[in-house]
Amino acid sequence: MPLIRIALRKGKPEAYRTALTEGVYAALRTTFDVPEDDRFALVSAHEACDFAYGASYLGIARSDDLVIVQITCNDTRGLAQKRALYRAIAENLGRDPGVRPEDVFINLVEVKAENWSFGNGRAQYAGAD
Repeated sequence: MPLIRIALRKGKPEAYRTALTEGVYAALRTTFDVPEDDRFALVSAHEACDFAYGASYLGIARSDDLVIVQITCNDTRGLAQKRALYRAIAENLGRDPGVRPEDVFINLVEVKAENWSFGNGRAQYAGAD
């Protein structure tokens, strides 16, 4: 059910980008109880001129290795789960591929369950059609 979008600057190898999606998905599995195979992720790599960020917003020293993670998910999780998710993502990406915690920016977009169609033109989470 979560849709993962990851944005970063161009130049990172395939293994690095794969580690990003793996780390975010693993965090979702452990903190948001996402089932196995419920995995939908997009990675986009941008030229420097197309990847703008506040290098010191809120006193956090970001670098050009910034990774922006946006997750669209159902609006069913509480603050404790969200905080656990943020920590798990930062820890996972710190281990592999080695992203500094300061360079992990996360945004959750919460939607109603009826706002998903996983195929066949149906709203699978909205009940019977």
